[in-house]
Amino acid sequence: MIKIGVADYGMNVWEGALYDYKYRLEVLKGIGYDGLERLEAKNQTEAIEFSADAKALGMDFATCRATCPMETLRFSAALGKKYVWTESSSNDFETFCRQTNHQARVAARFGVKVGLHNHLGLIVETHEQLDEFMKKCPECGLILDVGHLAAAGGDPLKAISDYADRIVMVHVKDFVYKDKDAKNWWDRLGFCELGAGEMGDLNKEILFAIKKVGYNGWICVEHDAHLREPIEDLKISREYIKSCGL
Repeated sequence: MIKIGVADYGMNVWEGALYDYKYRLEVLKGIGYDGLERLEAKNQTEAIEFSADAKALGMDFATCRATCPMETLRFSAALGKKYVWTESSSNDFETFCRQTNHQARVAARFGVKVGLHNHLGLIVETHEQLDEFMKKCPECGLILDVGHLAAAGGDPLKAISDYADRIVMVHVKDFVYKDKDAKNWWDRLGFCELGAGEMGDLNKEILFAIKKVGYNGWICVEHDAHLREPIEDLKISREYIKSCGL
């Protein structure tokens, strides 16, 4: 069953940090979300306690992040989560792929997939770079960020069609241009609630396409930054997703 969550990086930027995991879950539940993308825990005790808090609220999370890659994998596996993010920080494409392939082989021993998150300004940004990475890393899944791919000139609908069986998470977002000629992507554009930016109705097509290919995981709304109280943006985005039958 598809679950609708929040990738809450932008909430942390607006609020300064995550101060109370349980409180954030309660707030998001109140506007119709099923949980957060990540449970962040610095030790085993926190991972168990935070997981129990989520369960008691009827909420959930898609993956874990700990203080090191090994614990991230172990916590995610122990709590029955299906994927972790790629960990390589190399700026060399071949090295990045080699290290990701190793991570994917190790993660598979725990029954966990490794997922690449395509992102503006990072090593896999354009559609061409995505295709090359997916070819070189056949055991790696995809954390498909439709907004970052579209803003890089890519085609999210084609990515869904081409990699339907490798998608482990979908980030939906919308963006507006601030200065199309700016060198840095964060000066070039900013993010907004679904339906209010350059993506227009493309996100609706994306959500319908995701359902059509039989995707059965998490879809997370992600605002990389907010210009007002995050809950206002997230309410609108949740209603947008509901209008697509999710």
